[in-house]
Amino acid sequence: MVEKLKEQIYIIPLRDVQHTPRWERGKRSMKAIRDYLARHMKSEDIKLDQNINEAVWERGSHKPPSRIRVRAMKFEDGQVQAELAEE
Repeated sequence: MVEKLKEQIYIIPLRDVQHTPRWERGKRSMKAIRDYLARHMKSEDIKLDQNINEAVWERGSHKPPSRIRVRAMKFEDGQVQAELAEE
């Protein structure tokens, strides 16, 4: 069984995504979330929960949220699993 090493809640800013063309903002938001978690959790193996995807794409690709609250868990094997944090 793989043990959990670290659990952290992050508020990921997505404001910079607004500088990309409208039709690319949803896709760019997902990439920004992965990049943020890779940088802060020091791992390249990032698994995002479906609820994060639904929250980003809820208003379509043109209007993603300006920030998102995520709970990230890092395991012994280096894998990071992220899920939408409850408010």
